[in-house]
Amino acid sequence: MQYYNKIKKLIENKEVNDRIRRLDENNETLRTYYEIGKLLVEAQGGEARAKYGDGLIKEWSIKLTKKYGKGYSSANLKHMRKFYLIFRKSYSLSSQFSLSWTHYRYLLRFDNKNEINYYINKCITNNLSVRGLINEIKTNSFERSTIKDKNNIKLITEEVNYKPTLSDMLKDPIIINVDNQDRLSEKALKKYMIKQLEHIFLELGYGFTFAGSEYKLIVGKKNYYIDLLMFNTKLNFYTVIELKTREFKPKDIGQIEFYMNYVDENIKEPFHAKTEGIIICKENDKLVCKYVSNKNIKVINYLLKEKTKI
Repeated sequence: MQYYNKIKKLIENKEVNDRIRRLDENNETLRTYYEIGKLLVEAQGGEARAKYGDGLIKEWSIKLTKKYGKGYSSANLKHMRKFYLIFRKSYSLSSQFSLSWTHYRYLLRFDNKNEINYYINKCITNNLSVRGLINEIKTNSFERSTIKDKNNIKLITEEVNYKPTLSDMLKDPIIINVDNQDRLSEKALKKYMIKQLEHIFLELGYGFTFAGSEYKLIVGKKNYYIDLLMFNTKLNFYTVIELKTREFKPKDIGQIEFYMNYVDENIKEPFHAKTEGIIICKENDKLVCKYVSNKNIKVINYLLKEKTKI
């Protein structure tokens, strides 16, 4: 057993060193590409003239590709130039190194800096792989985000005291994957959807933890059930989530407020922030939602999507 433990220790040390080495290699790659982008902009006469210098990039890419391989194609050199132009004013280039160059190759296809920042923040907070990022892009995560100001999205790494809000995390609509929904009764479908929502919220990466589904409340002689109760460790509050397999109705506000007040008085600790609520419904009327006075309640839609059969 002593020899086994020694072997195990050697392997663990190797794995740690390999991870450090891969991180260092990634950092060096990004730093090099950033500097190449900077030199390309300078060689083309500055940012204002950079877009007119594609001929120079094409000429140099042929030489560099012959000498160093396809990693220096014309398209990649343009990505490096854009990489520099986008991040030259960032708080710290090193703060972006948690992403790989493959991540950036997908992100640099966008022209909207706020959209790029949004996806970088998603990658950092959710520790997204390249495949995870591609899925976020394919499902139009940025367009569906409920962030109030999409024209001023800062990188999390630039915000020293960054603290997300519930709106920073949510999507509208939320996409719920189902299969054979026509075979499910309305009650069974709702139960299935709540299970999917539990998974969706736990996958958000913003500190959601599961407190319970069909969470039982006893008030007087009656029992009430919250569809889904979550707690967010980063925002420090409980979140009551109610699912309506129909259109939103004003009376739904009274129901979720009742649940939120109960949680505030009977479940949350004094050091927790006030409970917030989310109503997820088949359809909501924006004009009706306009008159929801409780700012701690969010009303969003869901969209059922058939699972892709392999």
